[in-house]
Amino acid sequence: MARYPTRNEPATPVEEVQGVANPIPLGLSVLAFTTAVLGAYHAGFIIPYQTLGSRVAVGAIVAIGGLVQLLAGMWEFRKNNTIAATVFSSYGGFLTAIGLVLLLGLTLGGLIHLALGLFFLFWTIFLGVLLLASLRREHFLTPTLSLLFAAYLILTVGQLAFDNRVLLIIGGWVAIIAALVAWFAALTSMTGTTNLRENFRIPAR
Repeated sequence: MARYPTRNEPATPVEEVQGVANPIPLGLSVLAFTTAVLGAYHAGFIIPYQTLGSRVAVGAIVAIGGLVQLLAGMWEFRKNNTIAATVFSSYGGFLTAIGLVLLLGLTLGGLIHLALGLFFLFWTIFLGVLLLASLRREHFLTPTLSLLFAAYLILTVGQLAFDNRVLLIIGGWVAIIAALVAWFAALTSMTGTTNLRENFRIPAR
C-alpha cells in the first residue's frame, strides 16, 4: 500500500526528469518568431498591414507556430517546469486562435478589430498573472513577459479603438523588442552562459 507523507514530514523535492532534452530554446525561439511576425504586421514593418495577402500569410505562420509552441509547452510539463510549461502552452493556444481569426478575417468583416481586441484584452490579463508568478521566482522569462504584457496592452487599446494605427504601430514595435529579448534568452539557454561576451565567443582550441 502506498504511504503518503504526514503533515509534519518535509515534502520530497521534485527531481528533474532525466533523458529528456531541454525544450526551453524551442519554446522561446518559436515565441520570438511568432511575436516578431505579429509585431511586424501591426507595425507595418516589411509586411503591409491589413491587406488580404499579408493577413492570410501572417495567420498561417502564427497558427503553425502556435502549434509548435504548444508542443514545447507539453515537453516543459514533462520536465516539471510549471511556469515555462504554462507560458508556452497557453501562448501556443492563443497564437493558434489568433492565426485562425486572421485567416477567417473576411467572414468577420468589420468585427475583426473587436475580435482581436477581445483576444488581446484577456490575453493581456493572463500575461499579468504569469508575470506576477515569474517575479516571485526570479524567472528567466520575466523580461520577455514584461515586454509582452506592455505590447499586448497597447495592441488591445489600439484594436478596441477601432484600429488606431498609432497605437498599433507602437505595440508592434514593442512586440518586436520582446521577440529580440526572447531570442537572446533562447541563445543563453542553448549555450548555457549568462555573459553576453561568452555567447559570441568563437570556440577555438
